[in-house]
Amino acid sequence: MRKLFLLLSLSFFISSYGQTNIFNSLLKKHVDSKGNVNYKAFKNDEAKLQNYLNYLAKTSPQKNWSAPKTKAFWVNAYNAYTIKLILDNYPLKSITNIKKGGKDAWNIKFAKVGGKDYTLNHIEHEILRKKFNDPKIHVGVNCASGSCPQLGNFAFTEANYETKTNFLMKKFVNDPKRNKISEDTVQISKIFEWFKGDFTKKGSLINFLNKYSNTKISSKAKIKYLKYDWSLNGK
Repeated sequence: MRKLFLLLSLSFFISSYGQTNIFNSLLKKHVDSKGNVNYKAFKNDEAKLQNYLNYLAKTSPQKNWSAPKTKAFWVNAYNAYTIKLILDNYPLKSITNIKKGGKDAWNIKFAKVGGKDYTLNHIEHEILRKKFNDPKIHVGVNCASGSCPQLGNFAFTEANYETKTNFLMKKFVNDPKRNKISEDTVQISKIFEWFKGDFTKKGSLINFLNKYSNTKISSKAKIKYLKYDWSLNGK
């Protein structure tokens, strides 16, 4: 019995690794180092993306999974289904143009995971943000828009989640197109305003920014928020 359990566990691990690898290879192929997505070319690989979505549809995170593994699973699911939504409606200028039954892209219940249907908002706010005290979730999930933290050209895994989200947060904070930082004034993404509570649980917003900023920001610096660019993050 124990041998069977070990074989089944090994089989699931191999399957999980293989499926995540499929998504990883698609991101490497169609997303550049700046997070721009070649959606036109991605259309040619929709069958491969669907294979990954089929895996998600029948897979549920287990209670014995580590926090990084669970977060990686759900962030990958969020990003894969966001890409699927864009491809289903491509060409388009913005994800905000997508409407179905009077609902916007984030409130359409179309993401199938573990035999259940979810909205993107449910995955982000009710699962990831609610269950994990991790502000780096905001650079993990991607809203397919110009002002959004860039989409990584890799899939998340249990082993790389912390390293990769740290990498993306540092890139985001120091990206002059998304945040303009000086010692005395910061003009920063609306994400820091919309989800301020996520970034200030262990100190001020300036404290959080200083963890990642290449420029040391004064604790008395003035904070302004930049207009959000909802144009599509690619071509």
